[in-house]
Amino acid sequence: MMNSRNGRRHNSRTWAAALAVSIAALCTIGPAPGHADSPPVPPLGGDFLWGVASSGFQSEGSEPDSNWLRHTTATAPDQVGNSVDFYHRYREDIGLAAGLGAKVYRISVEWARIQPRPGEWDEQGFAFYDNVIAAIRAAGMRPMITLDHWVYPGWVADRGGWADPAMVDEWLASARAVVDRYAGDDPLWVTINEPYDYPRLMVSQGQLRQDQIPMMYDRLVTAHDGIYDYIHARQPGAMVTSNASYLPGVETLTALAFENRIADKLDYVGIDYYYGEPPGSPALNNPPWRDPLQPEGIYYALRHYARQFPGKPLYVVENGMPTEDGKPRADGWTRADDLRDTAYWLQRARADGLDVIGYNYWSLTDNYEWGSYTPRFGLYTVDVTSDPSLTRHPTDAVSAYRDIIAAGGVPGDYALSHPTTPCSLVDPPFSCVQPVTGPVR
Repeated sequence: MMNSRNGRRHNSRTWAAALAVSIAALCTIGPAPGHADSPPVPPLGGDFLWGVASSGFQSEGSEPDSNWLRHTTATAPDQVGNSVDFYHRYREDIGLAAGLGAKVYRISVEWARIQPRPGEWDEQGFAFYDNVIAAIRAAGMRPMITLDHWVYPGWVADRGGWADPAMVDEWLASARAVVDRYAGDDPLWVTINEPYDYPRLMVSQGQLRQDQIPMMYDRLVTAHDGIYDYIHARQPGAMVTSNASYLPGVETLTALAFENRIADKLDYVGIDYYYGEPPGSPALNNPPWRDPLQPEGIYYALRHYARQFPGKPLYVVENGMPTEDGKPRADGWTRADDLRDTAYWLQRARADGLDVIGYNYWSLTDNYEWGSYTPRFGLYTVDVTSDPSLTRHPTDAVSAYRDIIAAGGVPGDYALSHPTTPCSLVDPPFSCVQPVTGPVR
């Protein structure tokens, strides 16, 4: 069981290890000349969409029966309980995001909450999301709605989940109900969260056999294509994506399963980037708070997708930094430094001609990382296991993000808190033969 947003990616990191062997010789050649004396970075401007991200199962609490509730109840080190209780405290959290100056608030509409039984829609479940989306809009932000963040109702699990031939039709019926309800609120849309990882997680839950993974990809493509057309019929000018989890070193291969197959039905490219991969990394199964941070890797990821999907706007749907129970990281990174360095690379990417339109921090608050409360990603930290009040405590990144949003980024003469990696496996060979560097404190 993978217990965090970073940790769940380790099932593909063996690919990166193999690729590292083939690139090792390239990395020993040394990088091309860098840009330590690069010109000041301009701000991102008023049209840039700064945001925060969350998901239903991880933050809402008051959980209905679902595949993930069943799985974590049976196997997880921590039980979800009421998580950070977004279900009752959504106004507080939306207010915190608005206080940052955020323009976008990402949520997921949980199928299990709105359709607890076959053919039966729960108006109370819909009413919750009605109130959440109304609160987001009232706070001056735009909702970003994820239709599938890996969670489906228990009755769907009983029928076999994505192995059930009727799954696509059932999924589309639910997704259309959500679109019909909220298209008038002009949300940004994410159809399927991190589709490359999704089938492998269903294998870990016993909802899918290994040999059925290609079949599930086929069905995910059909679901995405179907709801893409439906959204555009209901919301003219809609912006729709499916966010890809960027896997250092192997993204070109993983794209074959899903991303490249939906290229003509993406209005923007959604990107999740968390960690880097230096050559010779000694541990490929780190806990997430020991994964190597490489903020410059977000530049490489953006450059990669600009090549892969020319002409498509780029949006970082998720990015953040994990800690272990909120303790300082052993590598010395602070949440604020990681965020500021990341903002620098977003500004560099835009200055270099990459069409970056938005960035969401994962996550506004700590939450339930698919089985554990130990990994902490929140701008606001919450001690779910020891604080019954679930108080939101600001980390050092809160003031940093507020300043970044207000100014459109870091100052033009910003100096990085950590040096860049001379040859990274984030996007080989380009991250080695065309590396980026910047001024360092």
